[in-house]
Amino acid sequence: MIKWFRGYCRFLDYNFASHIKDQMKPTFTDEQLVVQLSESNKRAFEEIYDRYWYKLFCISFHQTGSREEAEELVHDLFESLWKRRLESKINHLSSYLVIALKYLIVNHIKSQITWRKYQEYVLLNKMHEISTTEENIEFNDLSEAIDKAMKKLPEKTSRVFQLSRFENQSVKSIAKELHISEKAVEYHITKSLKVLKDNLWIYQTDN
Repeated sequence: MIKWFRGYCRFLDYNFASHIKDQMKPTFTDEQLVVQLSESNKRAFEEIYDRYWYKLFCISFHQTGSREEAEELVHDLFESLWKRRLESKINHLSSYLVIALKYLIVNHIKSQITWRKYQEYVLLNKMHEISTTEENIEFNDLSEAIDKAMKKLPEKTSRVFQLSRFENQSVKSIAKELHISEKAVEYHITKSLKVLKDNLWIYQTDN
C-alpha cells in the first residue's frame, strides 16, 4: 500500500491551477471522504490529497521558508494519514490535517536546532546586547572588530560564513556553489563562529 502511495505522490503534477479546479468541483464531502478513507478507499485518499495538498503546502512553506522541506513535510503528513487510516479518529478533516501538519513542522524545526545553531544564537544574542548595555559601545567599533576577526579566517572559511550569515544561503546551496561537501560547509561555519566568539569576548556582557 505504501508503495502505491509513494508512486501516486511522485507522478502527480500539483500546481495552483489544478488545485483550484479540483476544489471547485468536489465529488464528496469531507465527512464522506473520511468514512471511505477508514475503509481503505484509495480514491477517497486521492481526493483528500488533491483537495488539501496546496493549502497544506502553503502553511508548511510559510513556516519553513523552503519549498523542498515544505513538500517533504506535507508528503510525510499524507503518508501518515494513509498508514493510520484504520485507527485515526477524524471529526473535522481540514482541522485534523492542519493540526497534524503543525506538529510535524514543530518537530522538524526542533530537529534543526543543532549545537552549532545554538552557539550561533548565543553569539548573535551577545552582539545584540552590546547596543543595550550601560557602556553603550559604539556599533562602529563592533563592526570594525568583526571585520578584523573575519580577516583572521582562511579565505574559504570566510567565504562560507559570508554566504551563510550575510547572504542567508543554505548549507546545501553553499556546498554546491563552492564545490565542497555539506560537512565541509558545516565545519567552516563552526570554525568561523569560534573565531568570532574568541575575538569578540571583550564586547560580551555578563548576564
